[in-house]
Amino acid sequence: MALTAEAESRLYRSLRVASGAAAHLVALGFPAAVAVLARPGSSLFSWHPLLMALAFSFLMTEALLIFSPETSLLRSFSRKVRVRAHWALQVLALLCALLGLGIITYNKHLNGKGHFVTWHGLTGLLAVLYAGGQCAGGVLLLYPKLMKNWTLAKLKLYHATSGLVGYLLGCASLMLGMCSLWFTTAVTGASWYLAMLCPLLTSLVIMNQVSNAYLYHKRSQH
Repeated sequence: MALTAEAESRLYRSLRVASGAAAHLVALGFPAAVAVLARPGSSLFSWHPLLMALAFSFLMTEALLIFSPETSLLRSFSRKVRVRAHWALQVLALLCALLGLGIITYNKHLNGKGHFVTWHGLTGLLAVLYAGGQCAGGVLLLYPKLMKNWTLAKLKLYHATSGLVGYLLGCASLMLGMCSLWFTTAVTGASWYLAMLCPLLTSLVIMNQVSNAYLYHKRSQH
């Protein structure tokens, strides 16, 4: 028996709520697991994986989920409050990423190793630089009059779309990091595959959120 449109809508909403809740858990659980694995403070390098996991798994994921109509932890607050929280989380994410990048660069310098010679290193560098540019671009949303030929709705849409690209770059960097010798030596078997699923899950949730925002924008134009 086919589901009615109302039943399909309820099912779809339930799936979005469930996937959003899972994304919140993964966003927090993944950096916690990395912290246990890296034991921050045990070496200079140990801070790099933790800071990057905090930046791209926890802070940036939560910054984007703030605008989810179903799973935002601040959905009962005004949009102004959510925008400010988004800004705060994104700035913290950028600071963590910059610090993580600086630490691994200095650590490689101390050990006489080459800089940005792996796909993980190159993707990580690109993700951090992109995050910086994305934060700078977000200023246009605070001062939309600077872009006289663009409506605020379009600026929001393009900011969300470009932000998705940056988020995916960050997740790709995390996944490539899990292919490193350090990670594969410590995490093996099913645990490694489970770890790889973490950024993949949050990426799918964020992509769905942005695609829904795009569809809403298109419908509002007609």
